[in-house]
Amino acid sequence: MFSTDQFLMLIAFFFIIGVLTTKFSSRFGIPALILFIGIGMLAGSDGLGLIYFDDASLAQLIGIFALVIILFEGGLSTKWATIKPIAVPSLLLATVGVILTSLIVAVAARFVLDVTWLEGMLFGAIVGSTDAAAVFAALKNHNISEKLGATLEAESGTNDPMAMFLTLSFITLLTTDRVGFLSVAGDFFIQMGVGLAAGLLLGKAASWLINRVNLESSGLYPIIAMGFALLTYSLTAVVGGSGLLAVYIAALVVGNSDLTYRHTIFSFNEGFAWMMQLGMFVILGLLVFPSELFQLEIIIQGLFLSAVLILLARPAAVFLTLIGFSYSLREKLLVSWAGLRGAVPIVLATFPLIAGLPNAQLFFNVVFFVVLTSALIQGTSIAPAAEKLGLTGPKKVTPFHSLELVSIGKANAEIIEYTVNEETKVIGQTLSDIAFPPDVLINAIIRGETLVTPYGETTIENGDILYILVSKKRKKDLKTLLGERRSVPED
Repeated sequence: MFSTDQFLMLIAFFFIIGVLTTKFSSRFGIPALILFIGIGMLAGSDGLGLIYFDDASLAQLIGIFALVIILFEGGLSTKWATIKPIAVPSLLLATVGVILTSLIVAVAARFVLDVTWLEGMLFGAIVGSTDAAAVFAALKNHNISEKLGATLEAESGTNDPMAMFLTLSFITLLTTDRVGFLSVAGDFFIQMGVGLAAGLLLGKAASWLINRVNLESSGLYPIIAMGFALLTYSLTAVVGGSGLLAVYIAALVVGNSDLTYRHTIFSFNEGFAWMMQLGMFVILGLLVFPSELFQLEIIIQGLFLSAVLILLARPAAVFLTLIGFSYSLREKLLVSWAGLRGAVPIVLATFPLIAGLPNAQLFFNVVFFVVLTSALIQGTSIAPAAEKLGLTGPKKVTPFHSLELVSIGKANAEIIEYTVNEETKVIGQTLSDIAFPPDVLINAIIRGETLVTPYGETTIENGDILYILVSKKRKKDLKTLLGERRSVPED
């Protein structure tokens, strides 16, 4: 048993090693989830024996908490203008695509695992959805075309609710005789409808509150945002809706709203999502016992079901779902190959364990093996496949500048960042010629990689990034001056 000091030291090593593995992951193309899970398996009782962990309920709690944070961060960073053109096909992939994938895998699981048809359907539902954490991480630093990147991110952000719904529904059908398929179908529309409505409502409420509350420190605004994420999930789930869908929709609303302290909120949530991803995968790694996982029978079953999922079920679901949409053969091939499985199937595999189903441990081990196979084979080859198929876009550029927003709540003012573009009214004008409203001051201009100190004769150029100090009562005037509909946050 660890003392408090030893336990904290162990946690510190987990965090440091986990963060350092992300560098190793990006350099060698190995998905971070494999490395994080490996850390958990190494620290577990079948590895170094540092930690004995077999609490499926606690793992599920940590997993769902982490998924809420990861989905929220993914939704925040998703631009509505980017996903709007592909919203319908992404939604179909997240619903019809998951059902088709689950059905095909269920047939294979029925015979490979020698289980009942209903149990086969449960297994198919568990592995039916792509994983938001894995997809967001895989696409973050790769220059896959914007259309396909948006399709994959929108699909992975919205298909978790379908997979969870199907999993819980089949567990209910297996454990009780009082529920029929018609009742399950009715529950689906209720859960998704409530989730959508709750996400829109609470997303707007979060945006309104963030822009109006006047806090003493900018560091408190991300806490409000995170609190709303957890509130959105829990409140929606309590009233019978899909909490995961609500979280993603709320994050889309918040992320596409004009926010006070946007950089602070986004930076905090990105870091916190990485921390939760690390913690979740380590816990899931601890939960599995390698001596049980790497048995010949499990390996054979896992490899066969992985092949069915990757080479048959996913492509069939993608090609059938995208009939009639403007996706080329090459694009459909890449979408098929990029259907990464990750933490979600493993978390869903804990539900049968908690329910005490007869084949629950078998399902968990095989699902774990399928996830490892998907991550190793698909996760390491998405970027090369996109390049081979000619589906790469412009190289993603990481800005060389950074901005720390200072809380000046007592002065009722804030510093905002604004990027000049073709629609900006003041482009080509000098600062002395621009009739700025009172209480507005250009503090700095970033031009390319250069910091420009603003003075009267400085000319505003396309692509300039302006850092503007403005009192809250003058933000609307500044918005009118710049001439864009969404240039400055609303009060």
